[in-house]
Amino acid sequence: MCLAIAAGAAIPATLLQRAREEAARVPNPFEGDAGARRAGAKLYARECSACHGANREGRGKAPPLNRPEIYKTPAGTLYWILRNGALRQGMPSFAHLPEPRRWQIITYLRAGGPDTSH
Repeated sequence: MCLAIAAGAAIPATLLQRAREEAARVPNPFEGDAGARRAGAKLYARECSACHGANREGRGKAPPLNRPEIYKTPAGTLYWILRNGALRQGMPSFAHLPEPRRWQIITYLRAGGPDTSH
């Protein structure tokens, strides 16, 4: 469900390109927060893994989210996509989640995976 976005050149008119320019300048209030990363991993498992895979490997039309493009994309751009979605491209909006929860998912995605040190 989560982010039907950048999987290399295979995505036509990517959602990344559809995001407003000013979205890229919005900082993630949880950047670098290990607790937010762990919470984001749990939210990802509940909200996103059905489409994007438990390890963010992608499934069917849902692109993988374990790519360098995701780690490099500005957090605000990813947040814009998560909030707005694009139903025609199979990406629902997650505006129903409280704003902090959406940022936690972004924190997890940009960190490269769950914190396995605990």
